Amino acid sequence: MARSWLHIDPSSDFSLANIPFGIISTPDDPSPHVGIAIGTYVLDLKVLADGIGGWRILPYGAQSTNPKVFEQPTLNAFAQFGRSVHRHVREIIQDLLSENTTQPHLLKNNAELREKALVPQQRVQMHLPMAVGDYTDFYAGYHHAYAVGVMFRGPQNALQPNYTHLPVGYHGRASSIVVSGTPVRRPVGQILLDPKADPKQPTVAPSRRLDIELELGCFITKSNPLGQPVSIDEAEEHVFGYVLLNDWSARDIQTWEYVPLGPFNGKNFATTISPWVVLADALEPFRAKGIENPTPVQGYLKEKREETVYDIQLEVDLTTPEGNTTTVTKTSGKNLMWSFPQMIAHHTLGGCPLRPGDLLGSGTISGPVPEQSGSLLELSEGGKREIQLNGGNETRTFLKDGDTVTLRGFCVGKEGERVGFGECTGRVEG
Repeated sequence: MARSWLHIDPSSDFSLANIPFGIISTPDDPSPHVGIAIGTYVLDLKVLADGIGGWRILPYGAQSTNPKVFEQPTLNAFAQFGRSVHRHVREIIQDLLSENTTQPHLLKNNAELREKALVPQQRVQMHLPMAVGDYTDFYAGYHHAYAVGVMFRGPQNALQPNYTHLPVGYHGRASSIVVSGTPVRRPVGQILLDPKADPKQPTVAPSRRLDIELELGCFITKSNPLGQPVSIDEAEEHVFGYVLLNDWSARDIQTWEYVPLGPFNGKNFATTISPWVVLADALEPFRAKGIENPTPVQGYLKEKREETVYDIQLEVDLTTPEGNTTTVTKTSGKNLMWSFPQMIAHHTLGGCPLRPGDLLGSGTISGPVPEQSGSLLELSEGGKREIQLNGGNETRTFLKDGDTVTLRGFCVGKEGERVGFGECTGRVEG
């Protein structure tokens, strides 16, 4: 990968090898539109296209179909162009920002356009990158599924019989998906103050066991017609890109309500995603093998390659209202048993149509040891163990009002070729 003429710190998530897309607004243009992250800057693609001509960025077919795609308030229209167009645009931008660009007159040596198009990130407002029509949350993190199963059913029945046969999922709530930085209000619901009482008597109260879930999110780029499943070999072409995802969970509300139809109010109050969509092509160098499935899978789930997930280093910080920050977990995106192409193939098996902007969640990603857990439920052993925080004698089992949770994810390649997601942050409000 070439170096950029723009100074980029080697530790930046947004290297020339990345080029993630997002929706921005700036002091000069408050209307949401498309930009990309590069180093500590945002390259405003609306300004760039106006300055050099959109035809220099988009291939002819896409340019004639939607010449104002970078002026749109979501990435849905750009996503619909498909993987080949995303790849073309990413390569054009990489060339424009490269030290040895083939067209230095367009941006590198164009001081007036550089001043307008390159905006420091601290001056940019980020918005939800996609208009999300539907959201499905899966349960592909094997270690999380097993640990929680042991907690509630014991080691002999930790996993349901279907777990290794299909990617388990449920339909989430798209209307409560929010962009990083949006405050999260503690939900109110029915909870059991005494779970051992007989008969059970719930009360309505704010959740006392508010938790996080460390996940990856996958955005869909194109639709499949109603009644036509997506084959496993075609599923990759339906992936636009990836984000970090925190599927906030009220464990006490969830415990009382989830039988027999699954999560509802305990999960539908907020799901936070990172603002920058990392294209699938940017993650290609970091492919890895996931957790081996001991069960032979059905033909529609069999993938041709072994490296079906990504070696993304994941971590979670918890910051108290007093400002003390503790990294409570570190794990890897390799800890998935099911891949996103398998999720797509299974989701559409019965003919369900996916649409551009639909979001799939991986499920909580935990490692094989307790300190690599992707939820406080696991880290605190169901609330039985206090999690020690930095800065004194403060501890947590679940989240308190004023706590801020920050997810980070990044892939480390050669020096200067780090591919990261930035931050996925939310603060709990009472």
